[in-house]
Amino acid sequence: MFHSAFLQLLYFVLSALGLTVCVLAVAFAAHHYSLLERFTCETALDSCQCKLPSSEPLSRTFVYRDVTDCTSVTDTFKLFLLVQMVLNLVCGLVCLFACFVMWKHRYQVFYVGVRMCSLTTSEGQQQKV
Repeated sequence: MFHSAFLQLLYFVLSALGLTVCVLAVAFAAHHYSLLERFTCETALDSCQCKLPSSEPLSRTFVYRDVTDCTSVTDTFKLFLLVQMVLNLVCGLVCLFACFVMWKHRYQVFYVGVRMCSLTTSEGQQQKV
């Protein structure tokens, strides 16, 4: 009995932790996607230089060497971040479903059969009288 309860608690805690990690991963990817949208990229020789606007507190320049077309870099990163957001969102939904199933199993159990049995016995006693 104790072993089973411990495993159920561990399952719920790990599912909740997985949900938290997935939500944080989606937020991380979404933040970087929004930063990538504000890049201004220029091709210089055989490299691509991308800059954030100077109004950003962490304005930096990113240099991608051996790249002839800057749009291939930014489009690839955008696609990668979108795929990462979708997959982490799906994983988060799976973890949320696992938490919901455990919560429902533990706290929302309805004993319909017990109530029905008690009603039938009380009706049976009334008929005998």
